[in-house]
Amino acid sequence: MPDWVASPKMWGDIFTLGSPLLEKILRPVAVYFFLVVALRVFGKRELAQLNPFDLVVLLSLSNTVQNAIIGNDNSLSGGLIGALALLAMNYLVVRFLFRHRRLDQIFEGKPTVLIDAGHIQKKALAMELLTKSELMTVLHRQGFDSLSEVERCVLEPGGVFHIQRKMPVQEKVDHEEVMSALRDLSSKVESLLAERGEA
Repeated sequence: MPDWVASPKMWGDIFTLGSPLLEKILRPVAVYFFLVVALRVFGKRELAQLNPFDLVVLLSLSNTVQNAIIGNDNSLSGGLIGALALLAMNYLVVRFLFRHRRLDQIFEGKPTVLIDAGHIQKKALAMELLTKSELMTVLHRQGFDSLSEVERCVLEPGGVFHIQRKMPVQEKVDHEEVMSALRDLSSKVESLLAERGEA
């Protein structure tokens, strides 16, 4: 039989499970809950990927738990069952937390205010294991040149930074508008006087 024709052994290797079905379902579910709890315990910075070390940890984490999810089973069926178990578990957890918002808030954690009224909250930075330089890097990525432009910065539970720009005081805005109008009026008067002088 030519090499390109699929043999019964090859089909068997692709579809025959290398471990019991229940094990193929329980392994991904156990890993899922472990990762959810571990990421919750170790903080939001891993999800924010603030430096190369955080990225390396996340990439390595997926590779590290791969064997725990699939075991010694390299079959296509085993991989599909494991993936289906992960997706189903995530769907059930998200659906459950959606219906129980208070539990969701407890489980996800609370946002951390890193900058308030333009001032860095050093205790909050220390709690999230963030340095000032990492915070400044985040601000620069979001288009802020300096800390003086930021009114508030919050690190959300999912690792997203919500940054609010400092708005000028309304009186200052009004003053600038009046001064701009006066400058325009002054230049128009000067141009009119210059035209009369020429006439």
